[in-house]
Amino acid sequence: MDLAARLVYKSGEEIKLTSTEYELLKYFIKNTNKVLTNRQILKEVWGPGSVEQAQYPRVYVRYLRSKIEIDPNKPELILTEPGVGYRLKK
Repeated sequence: MDLAARLVYKSGEEIKLTSTEYELLKYFIKNTNKVLTNRQILKEVWGPGSVEQAQYPRVYVRYLRSKIEIDPNKPELILTEPGVGYRLKK
């Protein structure tokens, strides 16, 4: 991921992300290997007024996985931490 140029690559090929997908991935990258709660993700990516929108992280993590994971059904990068949230594995 090239943060300065706002570009994301998978296997050397640029992939297109929506602005929300990009912000979510950027937040994960800045917090690699940290478990992030759904509440933290909502506050940082969607803003403090969105903390009640529990479905947003789940939906957008699914979108991201479909674009960056080799097999989105068996994620190796963005891991689910049951009952807590998600973690980007280094």
